[in-house]
Amino acid sequence: MEGGEAAGGPGRPLSDAELAALAKEELVRRLRQEEAEKLAALVQRGRLMQEVNRQLQSHLGEIRELKQVNRRLQDENRELRDLCCFLDHERQKGRRVAREWQLFGAHASRAVRDELAGCWQKLAQLEGRQDELLRENLALKELCLALEEEWGPRPAPGAGAASAAAAAAAAAAAAAAGGGGGGGGAEAGAESGGDPGGPGPDGPGGPGPELGLPPCGARDVGDGSSSTGSVGSPDQLHLACSPDD
Repeated sequence: MEGGEAAGGPGRPLSDAELAALAKEELVRRLRQEEAEKLAALVQRGRLMQEVNRQLQSHLGEIRELKQVNRRLQDENRELRDLCCFLDHERQKGRRVAREWQLFGAHASRAVRDELAGCWQKLAQLEGRQDELLRENLALKELCLALEEEWGPRPAPGAGAASAAAAAAAAAAAAAAGGGGGGGGAEAGAESGGDPGGPGPDGPGGPGPELGLPPCGARDVGDGSSSTGSVGSPDQLHLACSPDD
């Protein structure tokens, strides 16, 4: 039996004749051995299947996690895309606003430059007008002083009216006292009133009534030292001493 087993070999399947030549105990032993090997193979296969299932479950969990990560990354990508679009829109808007501000700044600077040039021109004109008014004021002051020296001092106001009233009262009193001698009273009143051709206030053969110019006072020359205003102001354009006063 051992020779047949050695001839058959441990791994070579036996033929029917060889199996028939074996004893019953050998057949049982071989059957138990084959069953044990098959059972071991089944156990090994079950273990392998469990390992495969475990690995498959692990891979499925990883796939689910990766799907969640992918979904989160897609959401972040969408948000970043929207943010990029918004930032690009804001950048374009900022460029437009910057361009408009540049145009506005150029226009404003040009307008301010023109306005400043106009102000400088008006200031130069006002300075020239002030110098002209200063010269005219000095000339008028000299003219007033010359006229005051030529015509003498001005009499007190109401002196001529008082003398005429006194003469009229004296003439009326003389006419009332003389009765019929009205001619003499009239003659006396005429003598007291003064001869029209006689010496007047300006002396015999004088030019007539006095011109009566007011004394010329200090006038503001526009240097800012006087409190009555500047020469260049509109309310200071009148003459300091007018011959018509």
